[in-house]
Amino acid sequence: MKIIFYSTHCPKCRMLEMKLKQKSIVYEECNDVSEMLSLGLHSAPGLSVDGKVMDFKESVNWVNGR
Repeated sequence: MKIIFYSTHCPKCRMLEMKLKQKSIVYEECNDVSEMLSLGLHSAPGLSVDGKVMDFKESVNWVNGR
C-alpha cells in the first residue's frame, strides 16, 4: 500500500501527521503545492492511498478506521 501525505505543515497537517504516526502508518510526505493542486486538493492536508486522493476530512476518517 502506497500512502502519500500532502502537507504544508499547518496545524491541520500536524494533527493528521500525528494520527498517522500514532497508528504506525508508513507514508511518504509531499510538500509540493502545485502537485496538490493538480490532484484536486485545494487545501492541505490530504492523503493519497494507492492513488485514491482524499481531502482532510476523508483522510482523518480513513486513519481513524485503521
